[in-house]
Amino acid sequence: MRNSSPFRLLLAAGAAATLVACGGSTSNSGGSAAQPTADVGSGQLQGAGATFPEPYYTKAFYQYNADHAKVSVNYQAIGSGGGIQQFTKGTVDFGASDVPMTATEVTAAGGDATLVQLPTTIGVAAISYNLSGVDKLKLDGATLAEIFLGKIKTWDDGRLKALNSGTNLPSSAITVVHRSDGSGTSYAFTDYLSKVSPDWKSAVGVGKSVQWPAGTGAKGNEGVGQAIKSTDGAIGYVELAYVTQSKLQTAQLKNHSGKFVAPSEGGATAAAASLHGLSPTNFSITDVPGETAYPISTYSWVFLKANQADPQKGKALVELFKWLVTGGQPIGKDLQYAPLPKEASDFSLAQLKKVKVA
Repeated sequence: MRNSSPFRLLLAAGAAATLVACGGSTSNSGGSAAQPTADVGSGQLQGAGATFPEPYYTKAFYQYNADHAKVSVNYQAIGSGGGIQQFTKGTVDFGASDVPMTATEVTAAGGDATLVQLPTTIGVAAISYNLSGVDKLKLDGATLAEIFLGKIKTWDDGRLKALNSGTNLPSSAITVVHRSDGSGTSYAFTDYLSKVSPDWKSAVGVGKSVQWPAGTGAKGNEGVGQAIKSTDGAIGYVELAYVTQSKLQTAQLKNHSGKFVAPSEGGATAAAASLHGLSPTNFSITDVPGETAYPISTYSWVFLKANQADPQKGKALVELFKWLVTGGQPIGKDLQYAPLPKEASDFSLAQLKKVKVA
Protein backbone atom coordinates (compact mmCIF):
# COMPACT_ATOMS: atom_id res chain seq x y z
CA MET A 1 0.00 0.00 0.00
CA ARG A 2 1.05 3.58 -0.47
CA ASN A 3 1.95 5.28 2.80
CA SER A 4 1.47 8.92 1.83
CA SER A 5 -2.14 9.22 2.95
CA PRO A 6 -3.05 9.81 6.62
CA PHE A 7 -6.31 8.04 5.85
CA ARG A 8 -4.52 4.88 4.75
CA LEU A 9 -2.17 5.04 7.74
CA LEU A 10 -5.16 5.32 10.06
CA LEU A 11 -6.79 2.29 8.47
CA ALA A 12 -3.63 0.23 8.68
CA ALA A 13 -3.00 1.20 12.28
CA GLY A 14 -6.58 0.40 13.24
CA ALA A 15 -6.42 -2.97 11.54
CA ALA A 16 -3.09 -3.78 13.18
CA ALA A 17 -4.45 -2.83 16.59
CA THR A 18 -7.38 -5.16 16.07
CA LEU A 19 -5.08 -8.05 15.20
CA VAL A 20 -2.94 -7.49 18.30
CA ALA A 21 -5.90 -7.08 20.62
CA CYS A 22 -7.62 -10.23 19.41
CA GLY A 23 -4.52 -12.37 19.17
CA GLY A 24 -5.43 -13.32 15.60
CA SER A 25 -7.11 -12.11 12.46
CA THR A 26 -10.67 -10.91 12.27
CA SER A 27 -12.70 -8.44 10.29
CA ASN A 28 -12.67 -5.11 12.10
CA SER A 29 -15.73 -3.88 10.24
CA GLY A 30 -18.47 -6.28 11.25
CA GLY A 31 -17.97 -8.22 8.01
CA SER A 32 -16.94 -11.80 7.32
CA ALA A 33 -13.24 -12.48 7.70
CA ALA A 34 -11.49 -14.23 4.83
CA GLN A 35 -11.49 -17.82 6.05
CA PRO A 36 -8.30 -19.78 5.41
CA THR A 37 -8.72 -22.54 2.82
CA ALA A 38 -6.53 -25.41 1.62
CA ASP A 39 -4.97 -23.41 -1.21
CA VAL A 40 -5.75 -19.86 -2.27
CA GLY A 41 -2.60 -19.37 -4.29
CA SER A 42 0.25 -17.06 -3.38
CA GLY A 43 2.21 -14.01 -4.44
CA GLN A 44 2.23 -10.23 -4.31
CA LEU A 45 -0.56 -8.95 -6.50
CA GLN A 46 -0.14 -5.58 -8.19
CA GLY A 47 -3.18 -3.43 -8.89
CA ALA A 48 -3.78 0.14 -9.96
CA GLY A 49 -6.64 2.44 -10.79
CA ALA A 50 -9.61 4.18 -9.25
CA THR A 51 -9.22 6.33 -6.15
CA PHE A 52 -12.99 6.01 -5.53
CA PRO A 53 -12.82 2.52 -3.89
CA GLU A 54 -9.33 2.88 -2.40
CA PRO A 55 -10.41 3.21 1.27
CA TYR A 56 -12.44 0.00 0.92
CA TYR A 57 -9.67 -1.82 -0.95
CA THR A 58 -7.07 -0.72 1.61
CA LYS A 59 -9.07 -2.16 4.47
CA ALA A 60 -10.22 -5.30 2.64
CA PHE A 61 -6.82 -6.21 1.19
CA TYR A 62 -5.20 -5.74 4.60
CA GLN A 63 -7.76 -8.11 6.10
CA TYR A 64 -7.24 -10.67 3.37
CA ASN A 65 -3.48 -10.64 3.87
CA ALA A 66 -3.99 -11.06 7.62
CA ASP A 67 -5.97 -14.24 6.92
CA HIS A 68 -3.82 -15.43 4.00
CA ALA A 69 -0.22 -14.53 4.68
CA LYS A 70 1.00 -15.83 1.31
CA VAL A 71 -1.16 -13.34 -0.59
CA SER A 72 -0.49 -9.59 -0.44
CA VAL A 73 -1.84 -6.76 -2.55
CA ASN A 74 -0.09 -3.58 -3.58
CA TYR A 75 -2.80 -1.24 -4.88
CA GLN A 76 -1.86 2.14 -6.34
CA ALA A 77 -4.74 4.62 -6.54
CA ILE A 78 -3.80 6.56 -9.68
CA GLY A 79 -7.26 7.18 -11.15
CA SER A 80 -9.47 5.07 -13.38
CA GLY A 81 -7.78 6.23 -16.57
CA GLY A 82 -4.36 5.32 -15.18
CA GLY A 83 -5.64 1.92 -14.05
CA ILE A 84 -6.89 1.10 -17.55
CA GLN A 85 -3.58 2.23 -19.07
CA GLN A 86 -1.48 0.12 -16.68
CA PHE A 87 -3.71 -2.92 -17.20
CA THR A 88 -3.44 -2.52 -20.97
CA LYS A 89 0.35 -2.28 -20.75
CA GLY A 90 0.44 -5.45 -18.65
CA THR A 91 2.31 -3.81 -15.75
CA VAL A 92 -0.33 -4.80 -13.16
CA ASP A 93 -2.23 -7.96 -12.30
CA PHE A 94 -5.53 -6.12 -12.17
CA GLY A 95 -6.85 -2.71 -13.11
CA ALA A 96 -9.64 -0.79 -11.42
CA SER A 97 -12.11 1.81 -12.67
CA ASP A 98 -15.48 3.22 -11.66
CA VAL A 99 -16.69 2.68 -15.20
CA PRO A 100 -16.16 -0.44 -17.33
CA MET A 101 -13.72 -0.31 -20.21
CA THR A 102 -15.11 1.00 -23.49
CA ALA A 103 -15.08 -1.12 -26.62
CA THR A 104 -12.02 0.80 -27.83
CA GLU A 105 -10.22 0.26 -24.53
CA VAL A 106 -11.08 -3.46 -24.55
CA THR A 107 -9.67 -3.79 -28.08
CA ALA A 108 -6.47 -2.01 -27.02
CA ALA A 109 -6.13 -4.40 -24.08
CA GLY A 110 -6.30 -7.46 -26.34
CA GLY A 111 -9.99 -7.98 -27.02
CA ASP A 112 -13.05 -9.11 -25.10
CA ALA A 113 -11.97 -12.75 -24.99
CA THR A 114 -8.72 -11.84 -23.19
CA LEU A 115 -10.18 -10.19 -20.09
CA VAL A 116 -13.03 -10.16 -17.60
CA GLN A 117 -14.69 -7.15 -15.96
CA LEU A 118 -16.52 -7.41 -12.65
CA PRO A 119 -18.15 -4.99 -10.20
CA THR A 120 -16.72 -5.00 -6.68
CA THR A 121 -18.60 -2.34 -4.69
CA ILE A 122 -20.99 0.60 -4.92
CA GLY A 123 -20.46 4.13 -3.66
CA VAL A 124 -21.61 7.69 -4.10
CA ALA A 125 -20.00 10.92 -5.21
CA ALA A 126 -20.94 13.54 -2.65
CA ILE A 127 -21.22 17.22 -3.53
CA SER A 128 -18.85 18.78 -1.04
CA TYR A 129 -18.48 22.48 -0.34
CA ASN A 130 -16.70 24.88 2.01
CA LEU A 131 -19.02 27.62 3.19
CA SER A 132 -18.87 28.90 6.75
CA GLY A 133 -22.27 29.22 8.43
CA VAL A 134 -24.12 27.18 5.79
CA ASP A 135 -24.70 23.69 7.18
CA LYS A 136 -27.49 22.32 5.01
CA LEU A 137 -26.99 23.46 1.44
CA LYS A 138 -29.58 22.16 -1.01
CA LEU A 139 -28.96 21.73 -4.73
CA ASP A 140 -30.75 20.31 -7.73
CA GLY A 141 -29.18 18.91 -10.87
CA ALA A 142 -29.88 21.86 -13.14
CA THR A 143 -28.39 24.36 -10.67
CA LEU A 144 -25.36 22.15 -10.05
CA ALA A 145 -24.76 21.97 -13.80
CA GLU A 146 -24.95 25.77 -14.04
CA ILE A 147 -22.29 26.04 -11.31
CA PHE A 148 -19.91 23.67 -13.11
CA LEU A 149 -20.63 25.36 -16.44
CA GLY A 150 -19.41 28.59 -14.84
CA LYS A 151 -22.78 30.32 -15.26
CA ILE A 152 -23.51 30.63 -11.53
CA LYS A 153 -20.53 32.49 -10.11
CA THR A 154 -21.52 33.62 -6.59
CA TRP A 155 -23.14 31.91 -3.64
CA ASP A 156 -25.96 34.45 -3.38
CA ASP A 157 -27.17 33.79 -6.94
CA GLY A 158 -30.96 33.84 -7.11
CA ARG A 159 -31.16 30.21 -8.22
CA LEU A 160 -29.27 29.08 -5.11
CA LYS A 161 -31.38 31.34 -2.89
CA ALA A 162 -34.55 29.81 -4.29
CA LEU A 163 -33.38 26.33 -3.26
CA ASN A 164 -32.19 27.48 0.17
CA SER A 165 -34.94 29.69 1.52
CA GLY A 166 -34.11 31.03 4.97
CA THR A 167 -30.38 30.40 4.58
CA ASN A 168 -28.02 33.37 4.60
CA LEU A 169 -25.88 32.74 1.53
CA PRO A 170 -22.80 34.97 1.20
CA SER A 171 -21.99 37.08 -1.86
CA SER A 172 -18.56 35.48 -2.18
CA ALA A 173 -17.33 33.83 -5.37
CA ILE A 174 -17.79 30.12 -6.04
CA THR A 175 -14.60 28.14 -6.70
CA VAL A 176 -15.30 24.99 -8.70
CA VAL A 177 -12.95 22.03 -8.11
CA HIS A 178 -12.91 19.03 -10.44
CA ARG A 179 -10.66 16.07 -11.17
CA SER A 180 -7.54 16.71 -13.24
CA ASP A 181 -6.87 13.01 -13.95
CA GLY A 182 -8.89 10.47 -15.91
CA SER A 183 -11.52 9.47 -13.40
CA GLY A 184 -14.45 7.10 -13.08
CA THR A 185 -15.83 9.47 -10.44
CA SER A 186 -15.82 12.18 -13.11
CA TYR A 187 -17.62 9.77 -15.42
CA ALA A 188 -20.40 9.23 -12.87
CA PHE A 189 -20.61 12.97 -12.18
CA THR A 190 -20.77 13.97 -15.85
CA ASP A 191 -23.15 11.09 -16.59
CA TYR A 192 -25.48 12.54 -13.96
CA LEU A 193 -25.18 16.12 -15.21
CA SER A 194 -25.85 14.99 -18.78
CA LYS A 195 -29.11 13.38 -17.64
CA VAL A 196 -30.37 16.45 -15.78
CA SER A 197 -29.01 19.29 -17.94
CA PRO A 198 -29.38 19.49 -21.76
CA ASP A 199 -26.87 22.35 -21.72
CA TRP A 200 -24.26 20.20 -20.00
CA LYS A 201 -24.94 17.27 -22.32
CA SER A 202 -24.44 19.38 -25.46
CA ALA A 203 -21.54 21.51 -24.21
CA VAL A 204 -19.48 18.99 -22.23
CA GLY A 205 -20.96 15.49 -22.27
CA VAL A 206 -19.91 12.33 -20.43
CA GLY A 207 -16.43 10.98 -19.86
CA LYS A 208 -13.62 10.05 -17.53
CA SER A 209 -11.84 13.14 -18.89
CA VAL A 210 -13.74 16.13 -20.26
CA GLN A 211 -13.05 19.75 -21.15
CA TRP A 212 -14.15 21.48 -17.97
CA PRO A 213 -15.78 24.87 -18.65
CA ALA A 214 -14.83 26.29 -15.25
CA GLY A 215 -12.79 25.70 -12.14
CA THR A 216 -9.49 24.19 -11.09
CA GLY A 217 -8.34 20.58 -11.22
CA ALA A 218 -6.97 18.32 -8.49
CA LYS A 219 -5.70 14.75 -8.66
CA GLY A 220 -7.76 11.97 -7.15
CA ASN A 221 -10.69 12.08 -4.76
CA GLU A 222 -8.22 12.85 -2.01
CA GLY A 223 -6.80 15.83 -3.90
CA VAL A 224 -10.23 17.27 -4.67
CA GLY A 225 -11.25 16.88 -1.03
CA GLN A 226 -8.12 18.63 0.19
CA ALA A 227 -8.61 21.48 -2.28
CA ILE A 228 -12.18 22.03 -1.12
CA LYS A 229 -11.23 21.94 2.55
CA SER A 230 -8.49 24.54 2.07
CA THR A 231 -10.49 26.93 -0.14
CA ASP A 232 -13.29 29.14 1.18
CA GLY A 233 -16.25 29.07 -1.18
CA ALA A 234 -15.16 25.91 -2.97
CA ILE A 235 -17.43 23.17 -4.30
CA GLY A 236 -16.62 19.81 -5.90
CA TYR A 237 -17.51 16.12 -6.10
CA VAL A 238 -15.77 13.63 -3.80
CA GLU A 239 -16.27 9.96 -2.92
CA LEU A 240 -18.08 9.71 0.42
CA ALA A 241 -15.34 7.85 2.33
CA TYR A 242 -12.98 10.79 1.81
CA VAL A 243 -15.72 13.23 2.83
CA THR A 244 -16.36 11.32 6.05
CA GLN A 245 -12.69 11.01 6.93
CA SER A 246 -11.93 14.69 6.24
CA LYS A 247 -15.17 15.95 7.82
CA LEU A 248 -16.16 17.92 4.73
CA GLN A 249 -19.53 19.62 4.34
CA THR A 250 -21.94 17.90 1.95
CA ALA A 251 -24.99 19.20 0.12
CA GLN A 252 -28.37 17.55 -0.10
CA LEU A 253 -29.17 16.79 -3.73
CA LYS A 254 -32.63 16.63 -5.27
CA ASN A 255 -33.10 13.17 -6.72
CA HIS A 256 -35.13 11.91 -9.66
CA SER A 257 -38.20 11.49 -7.43
CA GLY A 258 -38.01 15.08 -6.21
CA LYS A 259 -36.65 14.35 -2.74
CA PHE A 260 -33.61 16.10 -1.25
CA VAL A 261 -31.25 13.36 -0.05
CA ALA A 262 -27.87 13.38 1.64
CA PRO A 263 -25.11 11.13 0.27
CA SER A 264 -25.18 7.76 2.01
CA GLU A 265 -24.49 4.07 1.66
CA GLY A 266 -28.25 3.50 1.85
CA GLY A 267 -28.77 5.90 -1.05
CA ALA A 268 -26.33 3.87 -3.14
CA THR A 269 -28.15 0.64 -2.26
CA ALA A 270 -31.46 2.18 -3.33
CA ALA A 271 -29.96 3.37 -6.61
CA ALA A 272 -28.48 -0.04 -7.42
CA ALA A 273 -31.83 -1.71 -6.77
CA SER A 274 -33.26 0.03 -9.84
CA LEU A 275 -30.89 -1.66 -12.29
CA HIS A 276 -31.28 -5.22 -13.56
CA GLY A 277 -29.19 -6.99 -16.15
CA LEU A 278 -25.96 -5.41 -14.94
CA SER A 279 -23.09 -5.75 -17.43
CA PRO A 280 -20.11 -3.75 -18.72
CA THR A 281 -22.49 -2.15 -21.23
CA ASN A 282 -25.42 -1.65 -18.81
CA PHE A 283 -24.12 -0.14 -15.59
CA SER A 284 -25.30 3.44 -15.01
CA ILE A 285 -27.20 4.06 -11.75
CA THR A 286 -27.17 7.86 -11.77
CA ASP A 287 -30.44 9.82 -11.54
CA VAL A 288 -32.58 6.71 -11.19
CA PRO A 289 -36.11 6.65 -9.71
CA GLY A 290 -36.58 5.96 -6.01
CA GLU A 291 -37.43 8.25 -3.09
CA THR A 292 -34.25 7.36 -1.18
CA ALA A 293 -31.93 6.82 -4.16
CA TYR A 294 -28.88 9.09 -4.17
CA PRO A 295 -28.55 10.50 -7.71
CA ILE A 296 -24.75 10.23 -8.15
CA SER A 297 -24.19 6.57 -7.31
CA THR A 298 -21.87 4.23 -9.17
CA TYR A 299 -20.51 0.72 -9.28
CA SER A 300 -16.73 0.28 -9.17
CA TRP A 301 -15.08 -2.38 -11.35
CA VAL A 302 -11.89 -4.41 -11.67
CA PHE A 303 -10.34 -6.06 -14.76
CA LEU A 304 -8.41 -9.35 -14.86
CA LYS A 305 -6.73 -11.20 -17.70
CA ALA A 306 -8.80 -14.23 -18.68
CA ASN A 307 -5.67 -16.36 -19.07
CA GLN A 308 -3.28 -16.35 -16.12
CA ALA A 309 0.23 -17.61 -16.92
CA ASP A 310 1.40 -17.88 -13.30
CA PRO A 311 -0.65 -20.62 -11.60
CA GLN A 312 -0.13 -19.40 -8.03
CA LYS A 313 -0.74 -15.71 -8.73
CA GLY A 314 -3.65 -16.52 -11.03
CA LYS A 315 -5.32 -18.60 -8.35
CA ALA A 316 -4.59 -15.91 -5.76
CA LEU A 317 -6.30 -13.29 -7.93
CA VAL A 318 -9.43 -15.36 -8.45
CA GLU A 319 -9.71 -16.37 -4.79
CA LEU A 320 -9.12 -12.78 -3.61
CA PHE A 321 -11.92 -11.36 -5.72
CA LYS A 322 -14.25 -14.29 -5.05
CA TRP A 323 -13.95 -13.34 -1.39
CA LEU A 324 -14.15 -9.58 -2.04
CA VAL A 325 -17.51 -9.79 -3.87
CA THR A 326 -19.03 -12.11 -1.23
CA GLY A 327 -17.66 -12.35 2.32
CA GLY A 328 -15.60 -9.18 1.99
CA GLN A 329 -18.54 -6.92 1.16
CA PRO A 330 -19.50 -5.90 4.73
CA ILE A 331 -16.00 -4.48 5.29
CA GLY A 332 -16.98 -1.46 3.20
CA LYS A 333 -20.12 -0.51 5.11
CA ASP A 334 -18.34 1.49 7.83
CA LEU A 335 -16.70 3.48 5.02
CA GLN A 336 -20.07 4.17 3.35
CA TYR A 337 -19.73 1.68 0.50
CA ALA A 338 -22.86 -0.30 -0.32
CA PRO A 339 -22.67 -4.09 -0.61
CA LEU A 340 -23.29 -5.57 -4.04
CA PRO A 341 -26.85 -6.78 -4.64
CA LYS A 342 -27.05 -10.55 -5.13
CA GLU A 343 -27.52 -10.14 -8.88
CA ALA A 344 -24.30 -8.11 -9.12
CA SER A 345 -22.38 -10.49 -6.86
CA ASP A 346 -23.54 -13.46 -8.94
CA PHE A 347 -22.45 -11.65 -12.10
CA SER A 348 -18.97 -11.09 -10.64
CA LEU A 349 -18.66 -14.76 -9.65
CA ALA A 350 -19.71 -15.82 -13.15
CA GLN A 351 -17.03 -13.56 -14.61
CA LEU A 352 -14.38 -15.05 -12.34
CA LYS A 353 -15.28 -18.56 -13.55
CA LYS A 354 -14.07 -17.50 -17.00
CA VAL A 355 -10.52 -16.96 -15.73
CA LYS A 356 -8.23 -19.84 -16.71
CA VAL A 357 -5.09 -20.56 -14.71
CA ALA A 358 -2.21 -22.32 -16.44
